[in-house]
Amino acid sequence: MKIRAGYNIAFQCFQETPMNLLLSVRPERMADVIGQHTIKFNPDVPARDFIDMFGNICTRIVAPAGTIEISNDFLIHDSGLPDEVAPGARQLAVAELPDDVLVYLLGSRYCDTDKLSNLAWSLFGGTPLGWERVQAIVDYTHNQIEFGYHYARNDRTAAEGHAERIGVCRDFAHLAVTLCRCMNIPARYCTGYLGDIGVPIDPAPMDFSAWFEVYLDGRWYTFDARHNHPRIGRIVMARGRDAADVAISTSFGTAQLLKFEVTTYEVTEDAADQHQPQLQKVA
Repeated sequence: MKIRAGYNIAFQCFQETPMNLLLSVRPERMADVIGQHTIKFNPDVPARDFIDMFGNICTRIVAPAGTIEISNDFLIHDSGLPDEVAPGARQLAVAELPDDVLVYLLGSRYCDTDKLSNLAWSLFGGTPLGWERVQAIVDYTHNQIEFGYHYARNDRTAAEGHAERIGVCRDFAHLAVTLCRCMNIPARYCTGYLGDIGVPIDPAPMDFSAWFEVYLDGRWYTFDARHNHPRIGRIVMARGRDAADVAISTSFGTAQLLKFEVTTYEVTEDAADQHQPQLQKVA
């Protein structure tokens, strides 16, 4: 299966502004890219990539004063399989966890474990360890928060999302990640593309999607508290402790967002050969 994905984003800067961008596909998926995966800038500016502490590809630029447009359009192979479900996946004791996984048990900027620990144990302390416990957390989160684009707020923590009972995909991910960590289950935040593949098309204009992964039985598994259903066609761009680690753009100065379009959709062989972009917003 082939997926076309990309974006067209524009900022207005009032002076030269250094920016750090997380707009590339994760290194693990680069081998699946067909042809070029190139971030384009208009006007053209020098850009330099580096790998951050979480293994994400970051791009550094200095945006000039005025408008800068950032875009990409690429094809990628995908298995076409939905998220893996492994009901028997075992939860490891903390003493068994690899050293590099321990950071995903700790509180972070948006995952305020100290405020939700007592709640988590009261709700999930009696559930079976492992996959069943994670699924119970996902079910609870899915039912606790009402999704709506107009509920977006970029400083909402997991505890606030739980109390307000509203949010967008990042709020679902933050709450589920936090509750997992409270229960000594390593969990990390993911962002990337998720198109309407194998599900009804959502006509609403949308953003990049957010979901999370948990470490069970010696590997990471994907969960999605917003949709609470295995999905097809995820393309991970970045992973981290929470949304603060994977912001698609961090500007060191004022940069006003002027345009934000994201596309991702399955293509036929003919469409892939023709390389004709179509607009379909991500879910």
